[in-house]
Amino acid sequence: MVTLLAAPAEPLTNAGDTQLVLAALLGIAAVVLLIAWGKVHPFLALILGAAVLGVVAAVPVDKIVTSFSGGVGSTVGGVGLLIALGAMIGGLLAESGGADGIVARVVGRVSGTALPWAMAGVAALIGLPLFFEVGVVLLVPIVLLVSLRVNVPLMKIGIPALAGLSVLHGLVPPHPGPLVAIDALGANLGQTLALGLLVAIPTVIIAGPVFGNFIARYVPATAPA
Repeated sequence: MVTLLAAPAEPLTNAGDTQLVLAALLGIAAVVLLIAWGKVHPFLALILGAAVLGVVAAVPVDKIVTSFSGGVGSTVGGVGLLIALGAMIGGLLAESGGADGIVARVVGRVSGTALPWAMAGVAALIGLPLFFEVGVVLLVPIVLLVSLRVNVPLMKIGIPALAGLSVLHGLVPPHPGPLVAIDALGANLGQTLALGLLVAIPTVIIAGPVFGNFIARYVPATAPA
């Protein structure tokens, strides 16, 4: 019996570990600077950051392009449909006024010290099917209005709302980040959802109402009239 063994894949680069770590750090720094300082669109910043990583790691230009195209193609093929459906659900929720109704109902029934906790919960609930940017656009006017009506410091309800949105966006599917990680690692979607929620709940509490009450003492922000 003759066993045929596939030839090992040729490595993209012969760079050492130190050079690869440096390449990763410079690639991340390039993305952050392009988005935060250069105001470059995130997708374009990611492309340029990947190029910086490849160049510093001494990867040939043709292999940089091939690797990037293959990675984007496999990622979109694995999670593209779920991301598209999530965006559609979020758009329907925003356009139908359902999100506004949820916020108005929950916030209208609480007051005082419970309000920051309610805003964190509402933001987490609204942020589950929405992209982060959509959730911010949706909740910022509501946060400002609530701050004016009930005379609560803006940071006390603004920070919990942002915490609820950002934590759900980073840890819990069907958001794109967790979905990409699940696809890349071959993880179980149900287990990731359960563990993501397990981590997200205490994170939202600490980064939201707890930190919001603390930072409101030092940052006296007020909503514009």
